[in-house]
Amino acid sequence: MSQGGSGGDPREARSGAELAIADLVAPNLAVLFCGINPGMVSGATGLHFARPGNRFWKVLCAAGFTDRVLAPPEQVQLLASGIGITNLVDRATTGAADLSSAELRAGADVLEDKVRALSPKVVAFLGMQAYRLAFRRPRAAVGLQGETLGPASVWLLPNPSGLQARYQLPELVTMFGELHRFAMAG
Repeated sequence: MSQGGSGGDPREARSGAELAIADLVAPNLAVLFCGINPGMVSGATGLHFARPGNRFWKVLCAAGFTDRVLAPPEQVQLLASGIGITNLVDRATTGAADLSSAELRAGADVLEDKVRALSPKVVAFLGMQAYRLAFRRPRAAVGLQGETLGPASVWLLPNPSGLQARYQLPELVTMFGELHRFAMAG
């Protein structure tokens, strides 16, 4: 199992590659959430979804994945619930728009190897446009996809970042709740 550490001082001038954060993974998870890439706050702290406006932790709780809203430093507790976190691209950036299509596609290849090794039940992508580019699926829509990634089912969700105002919290909770029912069913 691998988990993010406490990271460094966010005031330090470091490159995005130096701000990459460790996967939070274990074999045979129910859900492996796959973010696009770490933001600068996550990169600086070494914690997934660490930006204060990110709705990931609230949505996880409201959708039934956790019994309370976890704080990013408590992320390791997800593993006991069969939940892990990785990213399509390791490099931290100020926004996903800073990533090239080539980086996303290379990340897809790395992710496929990771998924084959870990065998999660579902890989849930958090970022529709990144998924569409990385896997060359321009018309992919929210929800269960008609394909697998290694042994895992593929589920597509919007990015829960607070910067993504198109999807409001109740709508995200409904979408994540559908994933929860699918992934946690016997």
